[in-house]
Amino acid sequence: MVGEVLWSPPADVRDRTRVGAYLDWLRANRGLEFDDYAALWRWSVTDLDGFWRSIWDYFEIKAYAEPTATLVDAGMPGTRWFPGATLNYAEHVLRMPGLADDAPVVLGHSQTRAPVTLTAAELRDQVRRVRAGLVRLGVGTGDRVAAYAPNVPETFVLMLATTSLGAIFSSCAPEFGTRSVLDRWRQIEPTVLVAVDGYRYGDKPVDRRTEVAALRAALPSVVHTVVVPYLEPDAAPPYGALGWADLAAETDEPLTFAAVPFDHPLYVLYSSGTTGLPKPIVHGHGGILLEHLKMLALHHDLGPADRFFWFTTTGWMMWNFLVSGPAVGAAIVLFDGNPAVAAEPGQPARPDLGTLWRLAADTGTSYFGTSAPFLLACRKAELRPADLVDLSALRGVGSTGAPLPAEGFRWVYDAVGADLRLDSISGGTDVCTGFVGGVPLLPVRAGEIACRCLGARVEARSADGSPVVDQLGELVITAPMPSMPVGFWNDPDGVRYREAYFDVYPGVWRHGDWITITERGSCVITGRSDATLNRGGVRLGTAEFYSVVEGLPEVIDSVVVHLEDDEGGAGELLLFVVLAEGLELDRPLTAKIARELRTGLSPRHVPDEIHQVGAVPRTLSAKKLEVPVKKILTGAPVDSAAATGALANPESLLAFERFARQRGGGAG
Repeated sequence: MVGEVLWSPPADVRDRTRVGAYLDWLRANRGLEFDDYAALWRWSVTDLDGFWRSIWDYFEIKAYAEPTATLVDAGMPGTRWFPGATLNYAEHVLRMPGLADDAPVVLGHSQTRAPVTLTAAELRDQVRRVRAGLVRLGVGTGDRVAAYAPNVPETFVLMLATTSLGAIFSSCAPEFGTRSVLDRWRQIEPTVLVAVDGYRYGDKPVDRRTEVAALRAALPSVVHTVVVPYLEPDAAPPYGALGWADLAAETDEPLTFAAVPFDHPLYVLYSSGTTGLPKPIVHGHGGILLEHLKMLALHHDLGPADRFFWFTTTGWMMWNFLVSGPAVGAAIVLFDGNPAVAAEPGQPARPDLGTLWRLAADTGTSYFGTSAPFLLACRKAELRPADLVDLSALRGVGSTGAPLPAEGFRWVYDAVGADLRLDSISGGTDVCTGFVGGVPLLPVRAGEIACRCLGARVEARSADGSPVVDQLGELVITAPMPSMPVGFWNDPDGVRYREAYFDVYPGVWRHGDWITITERGSCVITGRSDATLNRGGVRLGTAEFYSVVEGLPEVIDSVVVHLEDDEGGAGELLLFVVLAEGLELDRPLTAKIARELRTGLSPRHVPDEIHQVGAVPRTLSAKKLEVPVKKILTGAPVDSAAATGALANPESLLAFERFARQRGGGAG
């Protein structure tokens, strides 16, 4: 039953949690008393100045120049936070409060090589050396450093070294094909490229040297390439490239930090590319620092005794969220590989959804983050992690990437642990955080997200734009947050930024999700309100599909949709193609399309089925109608799925209706 209480806070929750300590601090230092979370949240989103300044003071932000105010003009877009302040994000991560020099702070596990552990002192030393290496390559404030690298300690070290200089970091996971990467990095023109030679996914070696060579050739801005010998540790770097050992060579240079303005660019993340090139979203040092301190400590209750894990790649914002862990004193657990197989050296990989749970046990993980589809896959496989391994250190489980249904909640409490706090979280790349999630002060209810997070004024809007409660509405944010982007790259007038979030409701951030906010303040998100695809908890953009598929001479047009599985499986990714005159979709052409998507984008982009149609439905302004096609495939009548009068070719919808009928009414 949705809403059933599965976990309740203990009576002494305020004495045992970081949010409780924060409440005590507010009482002692601000004279503020809050009886419950709802009152605390209301204050946090109405007194923006008081709340965010309290976060600054409570976490003892180190500023080289103090701010002249907390915020200037609360209107959106254009809010300026902490004007006049200078600081550095990397310096705060490397403070690692509560951790001794010899305490492990990075635990890197991989299916490519043996585990790597860095202590606090070793992490600082590696950042110091790589920082000096970047300076030798001429990197300075504002330069871009791009990492084509997996979730391994070197990528984390590189990010901190880059941002310590005031340079700007950007990463793409190495399973991304060259087209996906170039669509992102041609926009920001990096001067240094750091890349792995390859990796293992399970027991399968994946050589990326050809892709790295293609990236070097296609990015004229790149002056230096550094290759991390990850797949072949003894291999020399290719001609004209440096090795990681060269970048991280011993040096006497001290570790210092550039004092940059609060909104100085920290890193560039990318949208999924639904409506053209992926949007290059620029996040700032101060906004990300404050937001992540707040979330990690007050919502996830992480501190110096914790080991924090989230299954992610470097192509997803959850990596950026995970690696802020040391800023609150938490050690981070990194994993690179296939989470659904066990892969021992020299042995063939075998299916095993217990891999990440074994990792949690082996590393003493106290907070285990993953995606809703992974938890549902474990449930479907009837896995019982608590019977498999010792998870006694585990206190929290985080789920994101897709809505977690009630049965997923119940499986966690039945099969993982009855005393855990399960946080179902939603947010996005755009804010690099979750704006709805969990908090130790509130119970966990099946199928519900416990709360709107502190400082996040999330509302549901009806079709006419008015706020609604206990009704499905458009998710909006009606007050600014410091981690909203400082802008998009190469968008000096902010036109693309305003179009992305503020065109529908002027002055209000429209996120693109459907949400119901209950009377008690909990939330249920039921998916995207736009056409972004969701594949295994990872959002994929349709524009990237089309650029590859329609680049083939045989394909004139195409449309792709994802049909969710009500049982919690991966669902189905269906691609429909319009072929050149006289051509039929045969097995060789189907294989060719799949191959192009796999190599140009990633294995996640390969459809489950490819079908030939006569035409793709388009509006009079030539926009593809992905959402109406999806509705028809899940059983909706044509007339209710689309306003045919607004279509250039309304007859094209009939083919999808016939297809849905043949499949038995769709897969919804």
